[in-house]
Amino acid sequence: MSQMAIIVPSRGRPDNIKALIESMRKTITSDQLWVVCDSDDQELAGYQALGIENLLIFDRIQKGMARPLNLAVRYILKNHRIEHFAFLGDDHRPRTIYWDQDFRKVLDQGIGVVYGNDLFQSENLPTAVGMHGTVVRELDGMVPEGLLHLYLDNFWKQIGIDIGALTYLPETIIEHMHPLAGKAQVDQGYIDVNAPEVYSADKIVFDAYMDSDEYRDLVRRLT
Repeated sequence: MSQMAIIVPSRGRPDNIKALIESMRKTITSDQLWVVCDSDDQELAGYQALGIENLLIFDRIQKGMARPLNLAVRYILKNHRIEHFAFLGDDHRPRTIYWDQDFRKVLDQGIGVVYGNDLFQSENLPTAVGMHGTVVRELDGMVPEGLLHLYLDNFWKQIGIDIGALTYLPETIIEHMHPLAGKAQVDQGYIDVNAPEVYSADKIVFDAYMDSDEYRDLVRRLT
């Protein structure tokens, strides 16, 4: 049976991880959770107190979850035999039993990208995503280098489209408890990573990468 690493970067929200773990328990999630934290997080002790088996801690040099996500992927690729990778935010909550198996069943069929229904963006954007290990290895991460926090879901959808292997599972619910959906309070973390300067910086990086020979070569290797 294939394995999938479920990677969740988080900062300042150990209670969110506690709630996510409970949601994963209720949905009988069998794949391993990997939580990624910053070494300077004032709430780091709160994460450590949860007894998370796979807790990765990296030095923080920029805002956002893009860099921690890629660092976690590279660590796992170097040290473990994992076929597939998934990203969830610390504000996602799986609601469908065996949701991770739904992802793996798709990814086991071949190179591709899969996502469920977050009850917010739904089919529009994969705010939580599963990726075949080949995509991750060829990219050396789950997102392009240089992004901070935004346009990650835009990238996941577009690469799935461009390689002809994007699958949406409307009955697989991974609820996004986001302030814009009216399901959470805005905290400093949301403010920091959704600042206008982050949007501007990530839009420039995203547009440049998607129009680059590097991206076109990646698509060719995957198709």
